[in-house]
Amino acid sequence: MPTPTSPAGTDPESPAPPPSVRATVRRVPERGSYDRAAAHAILDEGMVAHVGMATADGPVVIPMLYGRNGDRLLLHGSAASRLIRGAAKGAELCVTVTLVDGLVLARSAFHHSMNYRSVVVFGRAVAVDDLADRRAALDLLVDHILPGRSVDVRPPDERELRATLVLSLPLDECSVKVRTGGPEDEPRDMDLPVWAGVVPLATVAGAPVAADDLRGRPEVPAYASAYARP
Repeated sequence: MPTPTSPAGTDPESPAPPPSVRATVRRVPERGSYDRAAAHAILDEGMVAHVGMATADGPVVIPMLYGRNGDRLLLHGSAASRLIRGAAKGAELCVTVTLVDGLVLARSAFHHSMNYRSVVVFGRAVAVDDLADRRAALDLLVDHILPGRSVDVRPPDERELRATLVLSLPLDECSVKVRTGGPEDEPRDMDLPVWAGVVPLATVAGAPVAADDLRGRPEVPAYASAYARP
């Protein structure tokens, strides 16, 4: 599906329209957007994608590591994986990535919530068959989790490359949804003697721990000792 463009005579600075009916944010639509840069930022910060597809045995959702290459999402897994093999044959996918930024504590149980940023992607993926392209994709996946790591480690050999399937999913049909701010309580609850507010959450890396079987005295790389998500 081509990237949507602004119709003639419209303001290019106006919000991007939904790319499809199924990608349209319907619940609290004011929190949704279809801005590609916003989607990229969330995907670049996230680490785990939940990949869903329909199978003969029913729906399946699998958490997977991923990476982004421009306007395509890269997914990988064992060549023996049923989900990966099904996706490589053109099955429809729904991929979600969510970042939780805080717990929203309201005065009523009903209005408790979370602050979050999320991306939902629909589409069909294609397999990355060329081994050189697959190697480059796996380098990108490693560097998505730990930037700079791929140049320090042994690259996958041909056997490992053939044992791994890499899928490339276009980001043409995706949506962003974000919640920020405090609780949204009912006027009747405002005088309740209950604390309300937000408990911020963040991913914080601890000090690197060397492997028990580490040989020699290699220094801890800076990308590990100073690790932080974007």
